[in-house]
Amino acid sequence: MTDLNSFYSQWSPRILSVLRIVTAFLFMQHRGQKLFGFPASSQAAHPLLSLIGVAGILEFFGGLLLLIGLFSRPVAFLLSGQMAVAYFMAHAPQGF
Repeated sequence: MTDLNSFYSQWSPRILSVLRIVTAFLFMQHRGQKLFGFPASSQAAHPLLSLIGVAGILEFFGGLLLLIGLFSRPVAFLLSGQMAVAYFMAHAPQGF
């Protein structure tokens, strides 16, 4: 049992960092397509002051903050709320 606890205490911070970095890259890549057109996407760019534009700014720069580890807990809380709103506005009306 102590070997398992030492394993968790040793690897937990590393695995959480990998999860944080991968999530940050996913946020940045997904919204970078819509804000900057990179990587190339078939969708057109959205105006910055639209709902999708503000969400793009939050996701891209929030992902950047997550990537470098600044204010990671408040940013993750803000982005999780934004993802919940996006889900209920876009995906939930289409059915389960």
